[in-house]
Amino acid sequence: MDTYCVFGHPIEHSKSPWIHARFAELTGQTLHYEKTFVPLDSFVAVLQAFQATGGKGCNITLPFKTEAAHIATTCSPRVALAQACNTLKFDATGTYGDNTDGLGLVADLVGNAGFDLKNKSVLLIGAGGAAAGVLGPLLSEKPHSIWVANRTVDKAAQLVQRHAQIAQTEGVDCKAFGLNHEALLSQSFDLVINASSSSLQGGDIPVPHTVLSSHGMACDLMYGPAAQWFIQWASAHGAVARDGLGMLVEQAAESFQLWRGVRPPTQQVLTELRALLNRA
Repeated sequence: MDTYCVFGHPIEHSKSPWIHARFAELTGQTLHYEKTFVPLDSFVAVLQAFQATGGKGCNITLPFKTEAAHIATTCSPRVALAQACNTLKFDATGTYGDNTDGLGLVADLVGNAGFDLKNKSVLLIGAGGAAAGVLGPLLSEKPHSIWVANRTVDKAAQLVQRHAQIAQTEGVDCKAFGLNHEALLSQSFDLVINASSSSLQGGDIPVPHTVLSSHGMACDLMYGPAAQWFIQWASAHGAVARDGLGMLVEQAAESFQLWRGVRPPTQQVLTELRALLNRA
């Protein structure tokens, strides 16, 4: 039986095994998907051991996405732009790397939430691996602007610079700002995306509510209890709030299709998973 895995630190909370098992059931595929906790200094060794036992592919979550990008022998342009990889496929030709996070976010916003990104103003909070993974696919949807705000401006500027060519090609105003920049605080955005670590760490929302547009959308890339404070904050100030559960399912579907050549029914799985989590 073909075996797949998700590697992370921590990993106990991961819903990926449930998602991929459900994908397999609904598409008639036979596979086994597991989750593995990886010590911080052991990612390469654990990955090589998995490959040696016949593993066909894997997902990678925090904090190993950057390391995974260097392991792939070939990779998608998304990996090159993000400098992060969340999906590896192993076959006779080598190790192929992709980053499906941004594809998953766009699929969830456009397909599941019905939010058309074209000509919209977008605020992307954070400039780490999560933000890097979604910026390229967001730019491809041709919004009017994407402003990247981060506590460390230089890190945001580096991320924007890597995406300068695609931003120019798509005609998108893409700029980097500090979290307290006057231009940032004096504007409201059609879409606010929290890709910072604030939700994961239980910290305060890193921007004031004035960045939210009335009846605009606000999305946290986290899901479950970690996203609740952001969801409540955005809802209280008139935005349509969304967590990252849809992104999780949609990015998993991209990985599944890369490995198996079959597109699973994501809306059904998302509905079932949300109901499962609500009961829990």
